[in-house]
Amino acid sequence: MTRVEKLPASFRDPSGFLFSRNGVLYRQINRAYEKDYAQLMDSGLYEMLVKTGLLIPHVESDQLPAESEAAFKVIQPERVPFISYPYEWSFSQLKDAALATLSIQKRALKHGMSLKDASAYNIQFVRGKAVLIDTLSFEVYKEGEPWAAYRQFCQHFLAPLALMSNCDVRLNQLLRVYIDGVPLDLASGLLPARTKFNFGLLTHIHIHAGAQKRYADKAVAPRKGALRVSQPAMIGLIESLEGTVRKLSWQPAGTEWGAYYEATNYSDSAFEHKKQLVREWSAGQMPALVWDLGGNTGVFSREAAASGAFTVSFDLDPAAVEQNYQVVKKNKEQNLLPLVLDLTNPSPAIGWDNQERDSISARGPADLGLALAVIHHLAISNNLPLPQIADFFAARCKTLVIEFVPKTDSQAQKLLASRQDIFPNYTREGFEAAFAERFKIHKTEPIRDSERMLYFMERR
Repeated sequence: MTRVEKLPASFRDPSGFLFSRNGVLYRQINRAYEKDYAQLMDSGLYEMLVKTGLLIPHVESDQLPAESEAAFKVIQPERVPFISYPYEWSFSQLKDAALATLSIQKRALKHGMSLKDASAYNIQFVRGKAVLIDTLSFEVYKEGEPWAAYRQFCQHFLAPLALMSNCDVRLNQLLRVYIDGVPLDLASGLLPARTKFNFGLLTHIHIHAGAQKRYADKAVAPRKGALRVSQPAMIGLIESLEGTVRKLSWQPAGTEWGAYYEATNYSDSAFEHKKQLVREWSAGQMPALVWDLGGNTGVFSREAAASGAFTVSFDLDPAAVEQNYQVVKKNKEQNLLPLVLDLTNPSPAIGWDNQERDSISARGPADLGLALAVIHHLAISNNLPLPQIADFFAARCKTLVIEFVPKTDSQAQKLLASRQDIFPNYTREGFEAAFAERFKIHKTEPIRDSERMLYFMERR
């Protein structure tokens, strides 16, 4: 029986939408987009962007459309291994996504086209690089018209980057609240006064926010003889945005977890033994998708990725995730994706009808989960009962490699130093009993030169 499902995140664009048929992803292109699609394909823009790794490739399909009345064509895009969102990205990931968007716009103008959308949600990280996944984001360039996506670019990219760089890196979480990007008046109010001496931020955020406020309730009709934006002026705008983004920076330093492995209590022997076990157990499962739920800077994520699996390395600390991403770039790693995630408050479903952006749970389950040196933080720091922790991992991981850290471990002792021990069930026996309800425990291995235990489990 054929099962067709229109993706709930793909409904705003009259040019077309994504749908799946029997688990295969397709994009319907509507007749309204016929001329723009022809220009994209015939001008050489599509070929050039795919060749440079800036646009997801597709093939034209003979599949029937999901809605035949409006349909022009059906294409099958390459499937992205894991969908992530801008509020889960590190500073440099958001910056690279912004620069990729501007690079695409400059190249589009040379081919007689322009981006009509500059949404951060149109960018994904594929093979270690920021890539545009919305084939229908382009429109035929009309000489004299301003860039339709200018405000969206500033709200989705420039404003959060400026706040992360000049205020606090955690302010990218505003993108969870404002799905259409950080309002420019809010960004302008939060940014320190010194940013008004930065010409790019003054122009594209502060003055832009003021103009938005002045004209918010006014209908602006085209006037005869009104100022037109030439293509050189358009390119000047893009280059101004590009220069402003490039100058924004943030250095990951001074956090506890960003330097976690420098202060860990593992001996060299224990550390290498743990890496060996993770590598061997991961390879033995041949997973397609691995989630490292507490990946820090990605040391053990890379052991899992060595099996060939696409590995998502989650961590709470933006500094650790930033460092992880810098290694991905330096080594040109193609199957590792670092993301910011708080396990105690994971990314929810948001947007229209809570369906536009998936929760982290809806993007699983992973074939293999890693939970290394996190159980004591969940149980002791956050007062989470072991059965609930087991339920959490069982809902998201088909198989699990998990490390039990006893109370006698020095890292657990640090957590207990400033609080009363109210965790009588936090023992090895209590841990095994709780997890045995949801998992079959296949392997148990003491980590050499430590009191810690590593387990391999399979969901019941």
